[in-house]
Amino acid sequence: MSTGNCDAEILIDGVAVPVRVRRSARARAYRLSLDHTRGELRLSLPVRANLKRALGWAQEHEGWVRSQMAKQPALTMLGDGAVFPLEGRQLQICWIEGASRTIRIEGDRLMLGGAVESVGPRVLRWLKLRARAVLETESHAMARDNGLIVASVGVGDPRSRWGSCASDGSIRYSWRLILCPPEVRRATVAHELAHLLHMDHSAAFHAAHKRILGCDPRPARAWLRVHGAALHRFVG
Repeated sequence: MSTGNCDAEILIDGVAVPVRVRRSARARAYRLSLDHTRGELRLSLPVRANLKRALGWAQEHEGWVRSQMAKQPALTMLGDGAVFPLEGRQLQICWIEGASRTIRIEGDRLMLGGAVESVGPRVLRWLKLRARAVLETESHAMARDNGLIVASVGVGDPRSRWGSCASDGSIRYSWRLILCPPEVRRATVAHELAHLLHMDHSAAFHAAHKRILGCDPRPARAWLRVHGAALHRFVG
């Protein structure tokens, strides 16, 4: 259980870098991590640990922090001219002055008009709506084909998972799955549907996952491990 957060900083190449400090009753040692999606350096430590000493320990890991920060993908604003993936293919946002606000796809371009300053938020809303519609359709169809019932489907923007399934049959996905190739998205849908049968990751669960998907889900999992973090760089 967390007992609260506070902010501190360490120096990386002489520049002060903010550190989110988290004291936890479960922590038995110091732990340093970098949240690549938030660009946030985090330091976990036991409740009674000395903060100054913990920060000194973190400072000693300057080289590790530097290397992790170098891996952090740059954010991509979903504005005019930006290129982003949609269902596995690359599209470029093309804003046209005086054109309709309605978003449409023409070839490899995402076309829209309206106010240029609202392009990013509008494209983001469009992506979330498209994600929910596609994931809802696929979830219910795949469930029906396998004799399962889904109570509801929603989307959000979780940082550490691509989907979740509650015991009442409610499923929530990351909207960013709409950016993935379709086979990766469908493997994630099958994963959550398998949880309707097994609320764990046992051998029986993995067998159900493969059966519901109709093929080996391991390539999709591998794709997400390699490319998943980069999907969080797109912001509106």
